[in-house]
Amino acid sequence: MTQRPNDTRLSVPRDTENDYSLDAARIRRDFISRRTGADLTHTGSFSISPEITRGNVENFIGVAQVPVGLAGPLRIDGEHVNEDVYVPLATTEGTLVASYNRGMRILTEAGGVRTTIHERFMQRAPVFHFDDARGARDFAAWIDARTEDIRGAAEASSSIAKLSHIERYAVGPMLHLRFNYETGDAAGQNMAGKATYAACEWIAANHPGGARYTLSGAMDTDKKHSQLNVLHSRGARVIAEVRIPSALLRERVGASAETLFRARLNSFAGSVMAGSANNGMHAANALAALFIATGQDAANVAESHAAITYVRLEDDGETYYWSITLPSLIVATFGGGTGLPTQAECLDILSCRGPGKVGRFIEICAATVLAGEVSLAGAVVAGDWVDSHEKLGRNRGKR
Repeated sequence: MTQRPNDTRLSVPRDTENDYSLDAARIRRDFISRRTGADLTHTGSFSISPEITRGNVENFIGVAQVPVGLAGPLRIDGEHVNEDVYVPLATTEGTLVASYNRGMRILTEAGGVRTTIHERFMQRAPVFHFDDARGARDFAAWIDARTEDIRGAAEASSSIAKLSHIERYAVGPMLHLRFNYETGDAAGQNMAGKATYAACEWIAANHPGGARYTLSGAMDTDKKHSQLNVLHSRGARVIAEVRIPSALLRERVGASAETLFRARLNSFAGSVMAGSANNGMHAANALAALFIATGQDAANVAESHAAITYVRLEDDGETYYWSITLPSLIVATFGGGTGLPTQAECLDILSCRGPGKVGRFIEICAATVLAGEVSLAGAVVAGDWVDSHEKLGRNRGKR
C-alpha cells in the first residue's frame, strides 16, 4: 500500500518502556507485514536476545541472515599473528569463498604472507573560521604553541584516545585542523569526534577573542575515499607481501610469473585511466565479507578498500614478488557490532575478539585481501574467471 501525501503519517511502533523485547520486535513485524504484505518468517527467526542489540540498531524487527563460508588455512608471518588461520567470510556471491580459498592455498604453499602495520590513526577534522587569511595564519601559530594543552583537553574526554598529532591546512580565511588519534582496539570515529569536540571547546575558551569552528570540515572523510587517506593514512596502514615461485603459479593458476607480471602492467595502465582508488583486483570483496562476518561497520569498506599493488619479478623471472598496501583499513575488535553473538563467534574463529587483538585482525584482513588478488588475477589471465562464476555462482530464480 502506497501512502499518499495527505494521509496521516503512521510511525513505526515503539515501546517507551522496553523497546528491545521480543514483543516489541513482533509488533513491528506485524505492523510492516500489514502495510506491505511481506512475510517476515525468516527475519523474525533468530537466536539472539533483542536486548543485546541496544546501541547497535533502533526499531529492531529481526535479523538478516547472510551465509558464512570458511576459507583457509592461510599462513601469516606477521607481528601480531604467526600461524595458519581459517577465515570466515559472509557473502552471497558464489565463487568468492572458493576463490579466496585457492589464493590462501597458493600463499601458504609459497611460505606464507608477511604482514606489516606502519601506523594507525583515526581522525576528526574541524575547520576554524576567521575574518581573513592572516587571522587563520596567526591561529595556526597559536595552535602550535599550545599543542600540549590541546592534547590534555582532548585526552581528558576518553580513557583510550591518545592525540598523536594535528595537521594544518589553510584555505582562504579558514584553517582546517586534522586531529590524529590512537584509539586502542576500537575503530574510533565516535571517540575521535568526542575528543576533538573537547579540544575545540578548550580552544574556543582560551583563544584570544574566542574561535568559531565547525566540528567537521569534511577533511576527515568519514566513509568516503580520499587521496588524503592514501597519503596520510586513516585507520591502519598495513602491507601484505609474498614471494611466489613461478612453478607454483603455473601449477595452481596455469600462468607463469612473467605472464602475470605483463598482465599487471596492463591493469596498471587501466587503473590510471579510470582514476581508480585501487590499482589491484578486488580488495572490497574480502573486506566486505570479513566486515559483515565480524561485526565491523560495513560502510567503512568505502574507505578501507583503497589499495596500492606493487609487483616485481625476481630470480630471473622465477619468483613473483607481490604486495598490497591498504592505507585506510578501519576495523575494530572491541565495541560496535563486534560483541554481537554471531559476529563474536566469527572473531573467535580468528582469535581476534576483545582488547589487545586489533593488530592481529588488521594483519589477517590484509593477508586475506592478498589471497584474493592472487586468485582472481590468476583466473583472469588463465581465462577461467567466467567459467568459475558459471559453475559456482549460478543461483538464479531460487525461492
